[in-house]
Amino acid sequence: MTTTFASHVAARGFAVLALTAAVVLPARAQDAAQVSIGYANQRFEPAEASAPADRPLVIHVRNGGAKAIEFESKSLRVEKVIAPGTEGVMNIRALKPGRYEYFDDFDHAVRGALVVK
Repeated sequence: MTTTFASHVAARGFAVLALTAAVVLPARAQDAAQVSIGYANQRFEPAEASAPADRPLVIHVRNGGAKAIEFESKSLRVEKVIAPGTEGVMNIRALKPGRYEYFDDFDHAVRGALVVK
């Protein structure tokens, strides 16, 4: 079985890329800011959450209600169905300062916002 120089280089490049990802990705996860949002009684709590700018975020949404919700935000580019009594976890890219609104797509009257400073 003969291997070409190109396949040998490609295999080594893939190994280096995988090793680099293993080293870089956990560091980013550790640097992520944590945001906790609860849902109960047809509202988000807090109604206005806050987060630091220019850092990746991990948003935890705990559904304490009796029915499923769909946490959605067009500006955050996220949507996730969360069953009652469970938690949804969403990884969000680093954001610039601003106000990012979210809502329950199953009940558009239920709204909240993430304020990034």
